Amino acid sequence: MSETIAPALLAPATSCGVFIIATPDRLAALQQLVAASGARLLGAVTPGNAAARLADQISLDLLLFDASSLAAGEAADVAIALAGSMAGRDCRIVTLLDVASIDAVAGPMFDAGATLLCNPSPTELAAALAGALAPGGTRLHDAAREREAERLRLLNEEVARLAEVLSQLAADPANGVRDRSSGYRGEPLAEPDPDPRAVRSTIRARRLRDQHFAPELFADPAWDMLLDLYAARLEGRRVSVSSLCIAAAVPPTTALRWIGTMHDAGLFGREPDPTDKRRAHITLTDRAAAAMRGYFRAAERAGLVPA
Repeated sequence: MSETIAPALLAPATSCGVFIIATPDRLAALQQLVAASGARLLGAVTPGNAAARLADQISLDLLLFDASSLAAGEAADVAIALAGSMAGRDCRIVTLLDVASIDAVAGPMFDAGATLLCNPSPTELAAALAGALAPGGTRLHDAAREREAERLRLLNEEVARLAEVLSQLAADPANGVRDRSSGYRGEPLAEPDPDPRAVRSTIRARRLRDQHFAPELFADPAWDMLLDLYAARLEGRRVSVSSLCIAAAVPPTTALRWIGTMHDAGLFGREPDPTDKRRAHITLTDRAAAAMRGYFRAAERAGLVPA
């Protein structure tokens, strides 16, 4: 954290109370950051002492948990304990992690409603802290989140439209011929899933663009993650949080924010790893899978190659 923190990004003097959990080598820098924000430092402890100390802490506005220096197993245990102890408490959580600890920490921290920052710069960390400490009515304007919210709204509308089209196709075949008799009518056949190779081809075509244009020109993490999860569903594979972050083709912090947003929108689900209950896999909900199925079948019937 040697980079100078821009004062404009820090919150004004505030009475908010902050509690820090970090390894000894990280505590001093985080304490300095909290002091610069004008917040009150309620405590700063190492992960091993966090549970007992938090149990005695009655008032708490922000919990700052740094998992980036912890081994994956320890990070997972602390994250699970913190998620449990923070349940039902009106407390914001900012969690720092590195790429190696994403799978261990993301699941329980998502459940706790935490803001996740992967290898943040000091300026990014200061901005996240300022946003978390700002009063509800004076939160800092987050243009990136606003753009993502608008894109998610449009995505939700498209998912709903595709699901409706799929429902109509299943009930009424494309040729318009159906049995209108009043007798017994069997259940309509469900639209079949596409060949997973078609989905993978779409993903490869999207990544091919990155060899000729700057990747940020086509950044669309929501769609990239939907494609990856749908291909994995067809192949019977599980997708970890870190793997999905890679598929999103954006910085990990941005990908983690999108995963949380898509989960809140009912498009992504989470299921525990059967071999390690501390970890979680990301899945498509049935609603999202039905929309993806309808999209690929519609593209196939139109003779289009999805991009």
